Amino acid sequence: MASTQRAVNRNRMTDGRNRYYVQGSAVRKFDVTKEIESRPQKRISNTARKNRERAKHMSAGYVLFLCAALVVTGFILVNYIGLQSDITSSVKHISALEKQLNDLKLANDEEYSRITSSVNLEEVKRIALQELGMQYAKEGQIISFQSENNDYVKQMADIPQ
Repeated sequence: MASTQRAVNRNRMTDGRNRYYVQGSAVRKFDVTKEIESRPQKRISNTARKNRERAKHMSAGYVLFLCAALVVTGFILVNYIGLQSDITSSVKHISALEKQLNDLKLANDEEYSRITSSVNLEEVKRIALQELGMQYAKEGQIISFQSENNDYVKQMADIPQ
């Protein structure tokens, strides 16, 4: 080798593999596939080999089981999506009904306010006392009842006169 030429030297190590080192900046291309192929194969036990072979092949029963599981899963998912769609449409319908209820309550409150503001209570009192002959209740005519609930009183018998 010349001194101006960069040389690649090959050195065989004690483990039997070829090692390359470079005296300079140029390196030979190293073929890794040949080295991988030349490695000795690991020996595996017969049991492990049989298990690997069995794992590569599926029986007809296992394939049928997987197909059935796939069909059942698909059916469940389709039904689930249908139920989700029904729930969504129900929620939208409920929302529309709630809006309608609120609109009706607002209209009812407005109508009630209009009616109560248009009624003249003094005129009602005058008609009741003068034209219809009604009178205010006297002391003996008022009877008080005790109620457990403040909401209403249930009449169980005739009121004494």
